[in-house]
Amino acid sequence: MSTAPADVEQTIREFLTRVEKLPEALTPDLPLYADGIGLDSLETAELSAILEDDHGTDPFQGDELPQTVGDILSFYAA
Repeated sequence: MSTAPADVEQTIREFLTRVEKLPEALTPDLPLYADGIGLDSLETAELSAILEDDHGTDPFQGDELPQTVGDILSFYAA
């Protein structure tokens, strides 16, 4: 299980491609919800499970939910 930023970003890209929500540019400041990627609660739960399976921990289990792609990348960088 790698938590290298490139590996985590690839996991996110693969998930967003599968749910047909991959934006043209996946930048750290891109919001996960609403006006950003537009993930709904089911998609968020699915991404959470995939990240935990692929990288060993779940960034959505902390006190504050990630709001941007960068929040997820920062979680694994810490």
